[in-house]
Amino acid sequence: MSNGTFDFNAFIQESKETLLNPKSYFSTMKTSGGMTEPLIKAVIYGAIGGAILFLWSLLRISPMAGGLFGGGIGIMILISYIIGAIIGLFIGAVILLVISSICKGSTDFEANVRVMAALMVMMPVNALLAFTGHFSFYFGVLISLVVGVYSIWLLYNALIESLKTKPETTKIVMYILIALLVIFSLVGLKTNRFMKDFNSQEFKEMMEKK
Repeated sequence: MSNGTFDFNAFIQESKETLLNPKSYFSTMKTSGGMTEPLIKAVIYGAIGGAILFLWSLLRISPMAGGLFGGGIGIMILISYIIGAIIGLFIGAVILLVISSICKGSTDFEANVRVMAALMVMMPVNALLAFTGHFSFYFGVLISLVVGVYSIWLLYNALIESLKTKPETTKIVMYILIALLVIFSLVGLKTNRFMKDFNSQEFKEMMEKK
């Protein structure tokens, strides 16, 4: 994409390359050229992700769907996703910069912003697969875990290829992130099981007897 205009066709091609061939894409990705392009990419990814969640809410296969205000909630999801994408772009870039610094890579803020914008391609993917939790909480957690691991794989390639971090240190950091992801997933499962037990009829009857 050129500095003066935003090429949507190039954006689509770059998104495909990021998801399907991250090593090649991040090795040739431009890490300079201004903040406008990554900001537009973040807004588009946020809008697509929000639109998908809005659709799920209309179809009542979203955790926030249903009820009298289902459509209104869906609109709020769309708006919040776009706003969240803009805020997340810069907060994520700062976090990415810290990780890159730990791994002896680039600490140029613009480079980290542009890499973060590319990584946000996972926002629509997350939104697209969000419906799985409606049919089965455990299946939803599994899918979320798989998406999370794949996101870390994209991050690894971005750090190595675009930000030129040291592979050995980067691998250690990625293993730590995967371990944290698994721990949080297990905590989510435990919490869900506890809430089911807490809301069960047997538990309520037991508390009434006391």
